[in-house]
Amino acid sequence: MPPSRVPRPRRYLVCEPRYFDVKYAINPWMSENTEVDQDLARSQWNALTDAYRALGHKVESVEPHAELPDMVFAANCALVLDGKVFGSRFHAPQRRLEEEVYAAWFKVAGFEVHRPGSVCEGEGDLVPVGGRILAGTGFRTTTEAHREVQEFFGVPVTGLQLVDPYFYHLDTALFVLDDGSDGQPANIAYYPEAFSPGSLAVLRRLFPDAVVATREDAMAFGLNSVSDGRHVLVAPQAKGLVAQLAEHGYDPVPVDMSEFHKAGGGIKCCTQEIRA
Repeated sequence: MPPSRVPRPRRYLVCEPRYFDVKYAINPWMSENTEVDQDLARSQWNALTDAYRALGHKVESVEPHAELPDMVFAANCALVLDGKVFGSRFHAPQRRLEEEVYAAWFKVAGFEVHRPGSVCEGEGDLVPVGGRILAGTGFRTTTEAHREVQEFFGVPVTGLQLVDPYFYHLDTALFVLDDGSDGQPANIAYYPEAFSPGSLAVLRRLFPDAVVATREDAMAFGLNSVSDGRHVLVAPQAKGLVAQLAEHGYDPVPVDMSEFHKAGGGIKCCTQEIRA
């Protein structure tokens, strides 16, 4: 029998896809001037936020800006932990204006915002779990930012080297099933081949009971998922992963975000967690 899973209410920040589009290419998923179905994107995003609210989670929104088509990917804007906000400094110049917009939202909401000195892309590469922060590098966030994150939060940071450009952010190759804050063992799901041999050995040592995804499920954005400790909002295209999650006692909640895959994003990319 799989263990009984206990959900924990969460607070999420999102940005509606009013101006979502693919106008440039900054990752392997993007192709310039790709046609985006705006109505479908809006419908899929609404289904995601409706699912969060139906599960009892609080959802807040930041106002989108017409000149920022990737602003819908709220996860990249910051890491919020223990009520402290570590902002972002984007690698791609096309996204740098987002830094100011999100920082302004957090300040109005009553948070102090630390602006990093090194390239750092928020929850795209920074994943809190089990009293540590897993930190991706290789394509976007730098190792210098890892050190800055550790100094700011006073939490151990474990660097992980990403080696496959299709998994350019950590949150495309790994997500947290249980963060360990509710008394349950901290655990993750991940795709092994996205990591260097040494980083993979670290993950196996830290999370021996992790759910291991196939490349097929990873390429379907199955690892760009969000868990509240029991319910896992996951791409329905990742059929093998959905079955594994159910076998491990989680409740998969399929949410199709396929229109956002055109820009290299999915469920988690559209979701910033405010851990206050």
